[in-house]
Amino acid sequence: MARSLPHHGRWFEGLVVGDVIPHALTRTVTETDNVLLTTLTLNPARLHLDHEDAADSEFGRPLVNSMFTLALLVGLSVLETTHGTTIANLGFEEVTFPAPVFCGDTIHAETEVVAARPSGSRPDAGIVTFEHRAFNQADVLVCRARRNALMVRRPAVEPEAPGASGR
Repeated sequence: MARSLPHHGRWFEGLVVGDVIPHALTRTVTETDNVLLTTLTLNPARLHLDHEDAADSEFGRPLVNSMFTLALLVGLSVLETTHGTTIANLGFEEVTFPAPVFCGDTIHAETEVVAARPSGSRPDAGIVTFEHRAFNQADVLVCRARRNALMVRRPAVEPEAPGASGR
């Protein structure tokens, strides 16, 4: 028998085009985050790893690896959008980084539902296009990403949360 797990995300039917969903979680980016992601992905860019070299750049200090910024943005969005209600990430249409992120920046995010349609091949699912937006502590937009996800439709009988039987 399949386990019924709690979820916080929205079913396909709860993702209405035009809705803007603020995300509760925030995260201060650390140097460890930047170094770890940069080295795990074998990215040798001195702009992310070398303080002396970065000091001579137009930014005057190392930039946080943009792949970390993108991953953080999507991660910040999960709890209120797709936690327990997504089947698969289908891909990204567009990703932009309009301003740099530096170690010590605190990132917060919001998501707008920009499109939603039933799946043509899966009657239990729909495809949603999210526009995720990340901002630093000064409310400067630092990342914008459009992402398509295959979302579960609301079950006819919503599963009971574990331990909710009142025993």
